[in-house]
Amino acid sequence: MRSISGLLAGLFIFAASAAFADSRVFIVANEADGYGVDQCLAKGEKCGAHAAQSYCQSRQFAEALSYRRVDPDEVTGSVPKEVGGNCHHAGCNEFVAITCQR
Repeated sequence: MRSISGLLAGLFIFAASAAFADSRVFIVANEADGYGVDQCLAKGEKCGAHAAQSYCQSRQFAEALSYRRVDPDEVTGSVPKEVGGNCHHAGCNEFVAITCQR
């Protein structure tokens, strides 16, 4: 009987650890590169999935859970409003949040 309760306890710990998988949110500048990838990420469109996945994998994460545009105010006030002082195109002061999971 003890082995069954030990097995159940082990399964519970395994399930709990899987539920608390390591995930992180990265805030990156929305860089207009002429290819439109920045707009795919910022708008959360399907075309940004590969870029978000590559970003996460380059940081040793298994997958990208989500990606979306964020306002500088959402980043706890740490991002100045005028980031792109030398920027002369649309989207200079935009940021993208990419959520990665291990």
